[in-house]
Amino acid sequence: MLLNWQPKGCFFIFYFHFRRSSLYLHVILHPNWNNGLGFILADGFSLFLHYLLLLSKPNQLEDIEWSGLITSDLFESPAQGKRLNLIRLLHIIKSSKNSLNDQILAPLMSMLSVNLFRPLPPPSNPSVNSDLVDEEDPISTPSPMWSHLQLIYDILLRLVINTEPRILREYIDYPFLQNLLTLFQSEDPRERESLKNVYHRIYTRFTSYRFFMRKSMNDVFLHYAFDTERHSGIGELLEIWGSIINGFTVPLKEEHSLFLMRVLIPLHKTKGLQAYHRQLAYCVSQFVQKEPVLGGVVVRGILKYWPITNCQKEVFLITELEELVENVDPDQYRKLALPLCTQITRCLNSWNSQVAERALYIWNNEQFVKMASTALEQVFPVVVEGMEKNLKWHWSKSVLQLTENVKTMLEELDPILYAKCLEEIEHRESVSRQAEIKRQEIWDRIEMAAAQSKILHSSHYICVSH
Repeated sequence: MLLNWQPKGCFFIFYFHFRRSSLYLHVILHPNWNNGLGFILADGFSLFLHYLLLLSKPNQLEDIEWSGLITSDLFESPAQGKRLNLIRLLHIIKSSKNSLNDQILAPLMSMLSVNLFRPLPPPSNPSVNSDLVDEEDPISTPSPMWSHLQLIYDILLRLVINTEPRILREYIDYPFLQNLLTLFQSEDPRERESLKNVYHRIYTRFTSYRFFMRKSMNDVFLHYAFDTERHSGIGELLEIWGSIINGFTVPLKEEHSLFLMRVLIPLHKTKGLQAYHRQLAYCVSQFVQKEPVLGGVVVRGILKYWPITNCQKEVFLITELEELVENVDPDQYRKLALPLCTQITRCLNSWNSQVAERALYIWNNEQFVKMASTALEQVFPVVVEGMEKNLKWHWSKSVLQLTENVKTMLEELDPILYAKCLEEIEHRESVSRQAEIKRQEIWDRIEMAAAQSKILHSSHYICVSH
């Protein structure tokens, strides 16, 4: 790109080009220009900043001190110089009241792309699923590039906010968006947070890209849930989806309902659920709040993917089910009562005390008790049996105490039905004991018959002496 400007008899030619993923600018100076700087080829980025500054302040050309900005890079390390230049650029874009034209946007967006779209480093520990890492933990090995990348993201975000979409659409296209989405695999949560802000802002401002962006995020979710189960940015992408779902109008479109059933619900089955469960639960609850009739589909879907050996996931899912029950359409209570209470009973019988306690605490929820009350005759036999099993066999004192409290509450809810269930349990146990006695008697007779048969069989042998 060739630019021309001539202040006070001085002649400048700015020539930008890229080489080895870096931006260079060559400056040709008129011989009459003499300000004590004895070079012809300058660090291009500093002069590029000057040109931006000139465009942002067209009426103040005479006030610009060129030498100070140009020579500052000569006394710093390359990394410090790059950071300083990015800070200047961000300041210019923030303070500019005029939209940047194509002459500026083209090299600027190229510079941003070169810095952002890079090969990500391999996982720090490939043998361990990165989603199992607590997202609140501090970064053990901070990226040395982050001081620069943070400014790059800030510049891009400011451009998206300040520039008209019709102007930026030439530079922010489908490949650009796809490259941004790929960066969500970064293991640095600071980069993913900045990415989330930029990607969401683009979704907000570029209405023509919304369908493509939703589909691209869905592809990432499906690939993660059904293929790799390795992706660091699922939580951030779900946060974006949470704000998108919040803006959906009622009644929901079929596309959005299918997204809930085919994408969000299967995300409950992955091993790394704990890394993004908070964001996932928020998205699901938004759907159920907008259309409570979807609550039944969601509850049955979660029960379908219930973990067998992951106790931490069980605790998360019990909490999510409790929140869902508060928003489910009451007309579905009777259909959901038995399968939901059956799973909760399995959990309160868990040998893991955290799972058992969380399952018992759910009975303190008035809405859950109300749901169970719609089908007491079906629910009580299952629940009462689970309570009695806990009181007889569970090892944890806290679980035993909670079980006693829940038992008292259930007895007050319907004492006659509770007593009837106890009688049925005692009857089944009595029948089971009688059956066991009969089996033992039959087995004893078989052993006696076998012993007699062995004696009779041995008497048929004749001892012959030689």
